[in-house]
Amino acid sequence: MNPSIVEIDVAVGVILKDGACFVTKRSHEQHQGGKWEFPGGKLEGDETPFNALVRELREEVGISILDGEAQYIVTYEYPEKTVNLHVFWVHLFNGEPESKEGLEGRWVELSELNSLTFPEANAPIIDSLLELTK
Repeated sequence: MNPSIVEIDVAVGVILKDGACFVTKRSHEQHQGGKWEFPGGKLEGDETPFNALVRELREEVGISILDGEAQYIVTYEYPEKTVNLHVFWVHLFNGEPESKEGLEGRWVELSELNSLTFPEANAPIIDSLLELTK
């Protein structure tokens, strides 16, 4: 890893229900803008990944999570930064997810994830989800 490149920790919530997951589209102004993503965001201060997940899913998609099952960490090096994605499966939540930031959000069948364009760092997450459909 290049020591001059910034490293960012991100909590990622894969919200699952009835063989589908909820995804949102990144704003065009963001890194990897215009691509689909699983909701979540950067850890702030001394936040744990789970605490960041709770905060981000409340802010981004308006749900209160009751349980988040930690899966794994994906580390991906982009030319300009390295991201560590702390991935959680979210099965239990209150509310119905909807994009709170004016961006598109929708449920997508797990088997259809490959039809959407995601940031490259999300490939291992999508592979894991496709395994669930087998």
